[in-house]
Amino acid sequence: MVQWRHRPRLAFSLLFGLWLPFCLAQTTPSSTASSSPTPTPSPSSQPQTERLKVRLSGYPRKHNEGRVELFYKGEWGTICDDDFSITNANVLCRQLGFVSATGWTHSAKYGKGQGKIWLDNVLCNGGEKSIEFCRSRGWGNSDCTHDEDAGVVCKDERIPGFVDPNVIDARVDDNRIEEVRLRPVVAVARKKMPITEGVVEVKYKDGWAQICDQGWTIKNTRVVCGMLGFPHEKKVNKNFYKRLKKRAAEKVSRPKVNVSAGGRPTPKAKANSKPKQSSPGKRLYLERQKNYFHVHSVACTGTEVHLAACPLEFSKPNATSTCQGMPAVVSCMPGPQFMQNSGLKKKLKISSNVRLKGGARLGEGRVEVLKDNEWGTVCDDRWNLQSASVVCRELGFGSAKEALTGARMGQGMGPIYMNEVKCQGLEKSIWTCPFKNITSEDCQHMEDAAVRCNVPYLGLENSIRIVGGRSDYEGRVEVQVGSKWGTVCSTGWTTKEAMVVCRQLGLGYSMHAITETWYWDSSNVTEMVMSGVKCTGNEMSLSQCQHHKTVSCQKSSAKFAAGVICSDTASDLVLNAPLVQQTVYIEDRPLHMLYCAAEEDCLSKSAAKANWPYGHRRLLRFSSQIHNIGRADFKPKAGRHSWVWHACHGHYHSMDIFTHYDLLNSNGTKVAEGHKASFCLEDTDCQEGVSKRYECANFGDQGITVGCWDLYRHDIDCQWIDISDVKPGNYILQIVINPNHEVAESDFTNNAMKCNCKYDGHRIWLHNCHIGDAFSEEAERRFEKYPGQLNNQVS
Repeated sequence: MVQWRHRPRLAFSLLFGLWLPFCLAQTTPSSTASSSPTPTPSPSSQPQTERLKVRLSGYPRKHNEGRVELFYKGEWGTICDDDFSITNANVLCRQLGFVSATGWTHSAKYGKGQGKIWLDNVLCNGGEKSIEFCRSRGWGNSDCTHDEDAGVVCKDERIPGFVDPNVIDARVDDNRIEEVRLRPVVAVARKKMPITEGVVEVKYKDGWAQICDQGWTIKNTRVVCGMLGFPHEKKVNKNFYKRLKKRAAEKVSRPKVNVSAGGRPTPKAKANSKPKQSSPGKRLYLERQKNYFHVHSVACTGTEVHLAACPLEFSKPNATSTCQGMPAVVSCMPGPQFMQNSGLKKKLKISSNVRLKGGARLGEGRVEVLKDNEWGTVCDDRWNLQSASVVCRELGFGSAKEALTGARMGQGMGPIYMNEVKCQGLEKSIWTCPFKNITSEDCQHMEDAAVRCNVPYLGLENSIRIVGGRSDYEGRVEVQVGSKWGTVCSTGWTTKEAMVVCRQLGLGYSMHAITETWYWDSSNVTEMVMSGVKCTGNEMSLSQCQHHKTVSCQKSSAKFAAGVICSDTASDLVLNAPLVQQTVYIEDRPLHMLYCAAEEDCLSKSAAKANWPYGHRRLLRFSSQIHNIGRADFKPKAGRHSWVWHACHGHYHSMDIFTHYDLLNSNGTKVAEGHKASFCLEDTDCQEGVSKRYECANFGDQGITVGCWDLYRHDIDCQWIDISDVKPGNYILQIVINPNHEVAESDFTNNAMKCNCKYDGHRIWLHNCHIGDAFSEEAERRFEKYPGQLNNQVS
């Protein structure tokens, strides 16, 4: 909720620049904005009689988070993070008008404050109306530095009726820079998204102001581009802009004239005519003529993640010196995934050995790095914005908005490759930054590092909406095709298409893809404008997916329009690959012991022609341990009322197909297959500190809790592939969890495990078992040279 509500502000900021090309460098705040209400007295144990003022400050941040600052004895100061807790954060957030806190930060995450550190060792019990009533060392009594300034993250929901103007008191410091934008000067650039070149403008009071370009360097440009979601900067053609300005100056100083019927020149004018849009050069000239810039000089090193972190010189109201240059103009280069030019896309490739996993939105996730053909994570010790920015830029995004610690984007699996990463901020890859190798005592996956990157604004949410739902996270999908809005045909509508919709709207993951929306409000239903939608699931907008050129839908009524239910969190199932390799073996099982398995269709088709109950089937058996490393529990889509009872095995199936087991030849063709319905989907065990929630006994709830796993042992029915008809040779063993995507997950690419498999008719070797896309053809070739471990012979 916090993230997506912020996007419309950014959309408004950019659109505002397009609508008002003549915006002034300095704007005067309205009288209502500049006036401050009279504070009301409040009972307090402190000498002051006014209500204690609290504000959120720092960068980069949103309106509901930041460094905590208190106004005491006429001076703003901070709170030290010693003994700080979520209880303290709850008191502060309620004092600021939010319903509660969702987290708190330490070590000056939002930047170091200035002035006094007013409070230290604050201990609230949770019921206080103001932070001043909590226990502490007393006002101004602290042994901290501003490196320990505390911050809070409040839930983006206001207390009903709370109308305090001091939630973010931006008027106290006129020189605070929080928002930056590019305003294109060339008309054609305004129609393209993302905007990559233009005049740099900073939010100032109620408007936008420019920066003087005297002394402007490419390092400053790098910082601005990073803030706006671009990994690279380009040099601006200053001569082009100088020529525009010169031409405009000449036109302004030399007004056009007409010749009258008598041959005498007269001023050219048209009564009641609309004024023409000013030319790019004229706009630059007029802005230069204003002779006022909010910021006179910027001196970034290029490693900063925000312009506010650079040394800045601000203009002073009564200063006589003026800028002798023109407005600063920058040019940025987007990452390949945001480029329009396909030729440049091929030249600029993003990193193939770094990726983000577990994030709900574009440009965020757990940091994973590839080493020796296996993906692993990064420990969060000393993890900071500079290191996070290197990751963001090498993946085609801008600088980092946040460097997240404590597995905020879910816990990974497998090795942890890096610890104490110390990037300067200019490195091309995190692999070139100094770091320590991991020992088993150093880190655990509960310390996995994550990032939120700045991404370019594309305006994708303006061409799609969800309507009719019972909350902001759900509704009937409507898209804009040309100038017309309409619904989408639900035929073939799956979780993948719904995922794209939720991503495009900035609403996170798709929990459900709805194909019948009759139970939602249909009073304003529009006609159907899109059908045949088929997505891979990775697209940034629905328009990028395949769809019919002409609408063709058998069920075109409103009740069959496509819909979605979105969520900020989702589950993420991953198979324990080493366990499969450790437990695999071959068993010749008598037919008289396979009647229940045959009933559940767990044998190959040739079993139907066997001489029952005589003979046997050859089974490739193994254990599968399935972990939920996501941020939400994995629960069957179907409610328990629709679960199917299987009397033969004596259990309920909550999903028809929970896993696929396949044996593939070198061409990827199946030579044998098996499947496992989700009988007794439950928490077999959990990591330390996590409690089991799901147990199948007595018709209990089925699911897998975050941080827990479900174990299907090798010796239970259907936990196999029937290889009775398979000839000796080299194969690929493939296991796919949730193959039909019945239940939404944050990442479907890690649902498959593949192993190289060598079968000689009696024994089997497995080698190079890997999850998802880490498996490669090169690994297959290596297997030919080194078969790997010898597994059990036929039992």
